[in-house]
Amino acid sequence: MFNRMRHHGKGPHCCPPQTMPTQFDPPHFMPPEQYVRTNYIHTVVPHVQPAHITNVNKHMIDHQYYFPCTESVVNECCENHTLCGMPPNPCHMPQHHCPMPHHHGHMPYHHKHMGY
Repeated sequence: MFNRMRHHGKGPHCCPPQTMPTQFDPPHFMPPEQYVRTNYIHTVVPHVQPAHITNVNKHMIDHQYYFPCTESVVNECCENHTLCGMPPNPCHMPQHHCPMPHHHGHMPYHHKHMGY
């Protein structure tokens, strides 16, 4: 367990070791090791986006135009009364009663008859 040294002559002699009380030096602090602990915190943020719907009811009015047409008929009759000379005077002798081929200065008489 222990070494015994025996010297024959001059020199130290070794004795068994003695146990002394434990001594404490002041602590030596090393720079701290850096660690990162991430803590997640759940936060709910409600976002409200309201909407509004306006329903527009458009009434379309369709104006329809009709043009009924009736017909009628008018029958006209035109007459010419031409005097070919003078009527005889009962007191005088008749003169010519011949129709004249041209009627200068004489307007014919027109008579309308409706509903024929």
